[in-house]
Amino acid sequence: MSASLATVSYIGATILFILSLGGLSNQESSRRGNLFGMIGMAIAVLATVLGPKVGSSGYAWIIGSMVVGGAIGLYLAKTVQMTQMPELVAFMHSMVGLAAMLVGYATFIDPASSFHLIDGKNIPLTHAEEAIHKIEIYIGVLIGAVTLSGSVIAFGKLSGRIGGNPMLLPGRHWMNLAGLLVVIYFGGVFLNSHNIGEAMTPVIVMTAIALLFGIHMVMAIGGADMPVVVSMLNSYSGWAAAATGFMLSNDLLIVIGALVGSSGAILSYIMCNAMNRSFISVIAGGFGTASAAPKPAGGAAQPAGEVVPVNATEAAELLREAKSVIIVPGYGMAVAQAQHTVFEITKVLRDKGVNVRFGIHPVAGRMPGHMNVLLAEAKVPYDIVFEMDELNDDFPATDVAIVIGANDIVNPAAQDDPTSPIAGMPVLEVWKAKTSIVMKRSMASGYAGVDNPLFYKENNRMLFGDAKKMLDEVLTVLRS
Repeated sequence: MSASLATVSYIGATILFILSLGGLSNQESSRRGNLFGMIGMAIAVLATVLGPKVGSSGYAWIIGSMVVGGAIGLYLAKTVQMTQMPELVAFMHSMVGLAAMLVGYATFIDPASSFHLIDGKNIPLTHAEEAIHKIEIYIGVLIGAVTLSGSVIAFGKLSGRIGGNPMLLPGRHWMNLAGLLVVIYFGGVFLNSHNIGEAMTPVIVMTAIALLFGIHMVMAIGGADMPVVVSMLNSYSGWAAAATGFMLSNDLLIVIGALVGSSGAILSYIMCNAMNRSFISVIAGGFGTASAAPKPAGGAAQPAGEVVPVNATEAAELLREAKSVIIVPGYGMAVAQAQHTVFEITKVLRDKGVNVRFGIHPVAGRMPGHMNVLLAEAKVPYDIVFEMDELNDDFPATDVAIVIGANDIVNPAAQDDPTSPIAGMPVLEVWKAKTSIVMKRSMASGYAGVDNPLFYKENNRMLFGDAKKMLDEVLTVLRS
C-alpha cells in the first residue's frame, strides 16, 4: 500500500472514530457507534500493516500477535460476566499503559530511531529533533507506567482483591511532589545524555517512580469514587496511546489517543459534578468503604425511626396498585444478575397500563454507564430509561419507587446532613414518592460506607434478600 493510500485510509478511520464517539453518546445510536468504531479500527490496522512502514518480514509476527490477542479477547467476551465488566475495563487500560511503556523502551533502544529515512537514505536527526524525540519517549513511558500500575490497583479494588478503603499516608501530597521533582530532574539528565547506556538509568528511575505513583494515587482513592477512577484511567490510556503515536510517528494513533484522552477527561469531569466533588479532591484521596458501624447516639447523621420490612407478596401488591413506578437500579442488581427479571416485571406492569420508568444515576454501579449496559442487555426499551436530572422532579407524583441494590445514590443525607461525607452529592429523591421499596441483602451501608436514613422513612419499605430471588417471587405474584 502506498503512503498516500495509507494516509487516505487513516483519514477515513479518523472520521469513523469521531462518528463512533457521537453514536455512543446516545443509547439508540450506540450500536451504530460501536459498528463505526469496529470498521474504523479494521481499516486502521490494515492500513498500518500493509503500509510502507512495515516490511513483509514482519507480517508473521504481526499476524501471530493478532491471532493470540484476538483469541484472548474472544474468550473474555464470551466468559466475562456483566458484573466483572468494570475490572475488565481497568485491566484493558493497564494493557494500553504496558504497551506505551514497551514501545517507549523499544524506540529508545532502537538505533534507527536516531535517523530519518529519506529516499532510502538514513539522515541523522538534528539536535532539536533528537531532543523532541527524547521528550516524546520520556513522557510516553511516564504516562504508560502511571496508567499500568494505577489500572492494576483499580482492577484489584473493583474485583474485591484489594479493599475499597482509601490508603491515606501521612504527607502523601509531599511524597507526590517529591516524586514529581525527581522525575523532572532525571528528565533533564535523560535529555543531556549522549548514549543509550548513559540514558538508561534516568529512564529506569523515572519508570519506577511512575509505577509507584500510579499505585499510590489509586490506593488513596476511596471505593465510592471508583467510577470516576475508571473514567480517569480511560483518559490516561488515551494519552498513553497518543504518546505512543508520537514515538512511532503515527498520526492516526495520535488522533485516536487524543480522542480517547479528551473524552475520558470530559466524562470524569461530568461524573465529578454528579458527585459534587472536584477532580482534584478525588485524586487527592476520596471517601471509601470505611466502617459501616452505627454512629454514636446523638450524632448528627444518626438515622431515626424503625425499619418496615415487607415480603415479596406485599411488594407485588404495592406495584400492582400503582399507576406510576420508577425503578432505580444499582450494583446489587448487577451482582444478582436480576436485570432480566426486572425487565419481565416491567413488561407485566406496562401491560397493565402502569407507567414504568428507570432512573439512572451517573455513578451507579462501578463504571460509567454500567446500569445502562445491564438494562440494554435485558432488552429494556431505551425510551423508558432516564438520567437522574430528567426524573427527579417526577418522584412526588410517583406511586412506587423501587430501589434495587443501590444505596449511596438514593441517600437523603446528601441533602439533609451537611456533615455527611456525601453532602451536596446529587441523588435520586426516591423518598419523595408515595411509597419507596428498597431491596437489599442486609442493613449494611453502601460502597461509600455511609448510613442511609432512607431505610427509616415512614413511607419506605425494606425487601430483604437476594435481588434475583425476591424479584422472581414478585414476578410470580404479579402474574397470578
